[in-house]
Amino acid sequence: MSDLRIEQHGSLGVITLNRPQSLNALTTDMCRGMLTALLRWRNDRSIRQVVVAGAGDRGLCAGGDIVAIYRDIQNREGSTDEFWRIEYQLNALIDEYPKPYIALMDGIVLGGGIGISAHGSHRVVTERSKCGMPEVGIGFFPDVGGTHLLARAPRAAGRYAALTGLGVGAADAIHLGLADVYVESSRLPALRQALTEQPVDEVLPLFRGDAPKGILTEPWILAFDHGELEQIHRALRQSGDPDALKADEALQRACPSAVHLVNRLIGGAGKNLRLDLVREFRAAINRLDDPDFAEGIRAAVIDKDRSPQWVRSLPGLDPERRTAAHFAPLPGGDLAFDLIAEFAADNEGAK
Repeated sequence: MSDLRIEQHGSLGVITLNRPQSLNALTTDMCRGMLTALLRWRNDRSIRQVVVAGAGDRGLCAGGDIVAIYRDIQNREGSTDEFWRIEYQLNALIDEYPKPYIALMDGIVLGGGIGISAHGSHRVVTERSKCGMPEVGIGFFPDVGGTHLLARAPRAAGRYAALTGLGVGAADAIHLGLADVYVESSRLPALRQALTEQPVDEVLPLFRGDAPKGILTEPWILAFDHGELEQIHRALRQSGDPDALKADEALQRACPSAVHLVNRLIGGAGKNLRLDLVREFRAAINRLDDPDFAEGIRAAVIDKDRSPQWVRSLPGLDPERRTAAHFAPLPGGDLAFDLIAEFAADNEGAK
């Protein structure tokens, strides 16, 4: 059974992530397959719009395969480099896609799942949606254009999502700019059927509902406007709100070196997705050499003890230099967007 289903229903191109046993976690081949299908459909007049969904009933996508990344950190065979080079270019293609790209963000949508959905033109969430960029919890940072998206969100809300890694529901996903429209999950089959026959901009208003209230407009969220972490902690504790205290606990658990890196990345992001992806790619590849990343994955999914031992300092590197090391030139070269051009040329030649 293929991990990716590519189908056409009427004038609708349908991409289904088909690894429900792994919550549709992305692989290199899945990203390549999505890239190829989107490029083939870009100039196909019989395809007017595209839907992306996840198989099973748990969610669209839980992100990338972090166990595979852990193995690559140990062996350094370059498989993670290849995965990210393809995945990040897929994110750029989705952002620039000339046809409606409709992401059904039902259920769990985390990490790389945000990358294949939130850059689309039409993002649908439901009462079951749990969206987020939880990477600080494993010693990493919101990539796949996550720093770009969260830098464009209302400042306090974007920093809340990036620095705590906590998931958000439908209303808060819309507030962050990760989604557009709320539709009840029971209506998704009818929505998909309607999209095979009618343009998305005519269909979505017929299904749109009101999302249950979120938390990102609560006054305590403004704690994340503070520049210093200790000020954020203090403001959250003083609020006394249970959700604020939960955010404070998450911020305390977050990897300190990852939090420093997130602040640096978000501070310079939000204007141009391609440029932000290039910066993220350089930081991500260099992050493979920081011990906190492997330790975070180990604690979360290898040994599953949920007790990472973060390395507070590295020999000869203060926190600022440790963060700056993530932007050093890469031996294999920076991210280019050559695959988009090459795949497009191959598809044109095949006509």
